[in-house]
Amino acid sequence: MTFEWAPLTEDDVGAWAELLAAIDEVDQVGGRQTPDDLAEDLANPLLDPVEGTLGAWESGRLVAYGMTMSRAAAEPVHRMSLWGGVRPGHRRRGLGGHLLEWAIANTPVLHERRFSGHPLELHVEVDSRNEGLLALVTGAGMKPVRWFYGMTLDLGGELPEVSPPEGVEIVTYRDDLEDAAREVRNRSFADHWGSVQHTPESWRSNIVGVRVFRPEGSFVALDASGESVGVLLTHYFEADTEATGVREAWIQIIGTSREWRGRGVASALLAHALGEFRAQGYDTAGLGVDADNPTGALGIYTRAGFEIARRTADHGLTLVPAVG
Repeated sequence: MTFEWAPLTEDDVGAWAELLAAIDEVDQVGGRQTPDDLAEDLANPLLDPVEGTLGAWESGRLVAYGMTMSRAAAEPVHRMSLWGGVRPGHRRRGLGGHLLEWAIANTPVLHERRFSGHPLELHVEVDSRNEGLLALVTGAGMKPVRWFYGMTLDLGGELPEVSPPEGVEIVTYRDDLEDAAREVRNRSFADHWGSVQHTPESWRSNIVGVRVFRPEGSFVALDASGESVGVLLTHYFEADTEATGVREAWIQIIGTSREWRGRGVASALLAHALGEFRAQGYDTAGLGVDADNPTGALGIYTRAGFEIARRTADHGLTLVPAVG
C-alpha cells in the first residue's frame, strides 16, 4: 500500500486527535489532545504548519504524523524537537524512519530562517519502554543527553502542609500577573538544561493563552514588596480524562527565583496547589522533572508524595555545529 504524505491542516485535526488516541491506547504515555487543542498547536507562531508538520495517510485515514517546532530563542543552541507517532498496526513499515529522515533534512531549513548562524540540534524524547523508537533514533546517530521522570500523586491520600516563608503570600493567578509570572519563570529556569527565555508571545502561545491552561489552579508567590518570587502553573488535558476517567492536574511549570531557593517557597506553592487541586475535583497531580535538576526539585516532589511513573531519555543529534 502506498502512503500519501502531506502537511497537516486544520481540516485534519479530528483525524489527528483520533490517531493520538490510538497511539496512547497501546503506549499508555498520555498526550491525547482534542481537535481544538491541535488547532491551537497549528496556529502557534513558533510552528510552520506547511514545512513543520507531516502526516501519512492510507485510504483516507491518518496513520502517522510528525511535527517540529522552533524554540523562542537559541541560547546558545537552537534545540528543536521532533514530536510524532505511528499507528500501532502500521509500525515497522518504515513510517517512523521516514518521519525522522524528514526532520533531519527539513529542520535546518526552518532553523536558518529564525536563527541563522547559531548551532542547531534535533531532539527526540524516548520513553524507556519504547524499544522500537530507541532503535530508530540510535540507528540515526542520536545519543541520549538527558533523562527525565514523569511523576504522579494520588490526591485522595494525605497531602503535605507547608506554610510559605515569612513575608511571602501565595495568590491565585490573575491576568494582571501574566508578565510577573513569566519573569519569575525566566529567572528560575535560567540555569536549567535546555531551557530558553520565554518571550511575551511564546508565553501566551504555549503556557497561559492556550485552552489547557487552568488559571484557577495556578499560583504566584509574592514577597512583601509584591514582587513575584515563585510560580506554579497548571494545565489540564480533557482528552486524557475522557479516555481514563481520571482528572489529572498537570503542573506545567514550578519555579523559584534563585535568591529565594532553599527557603521553602516551592514546597509551599506545591502544598497549596495540591490542596486546591483536590478541592477543585482533580483525582491526581502530575509533573515532569529533569533527573539531574540542579535545584533539588526531585527531592521536593518526592517529599510531597510524588512517585516516578515514567522514565524518558532525551536523544539529540547536532545538525548545525557551533562555529569554532
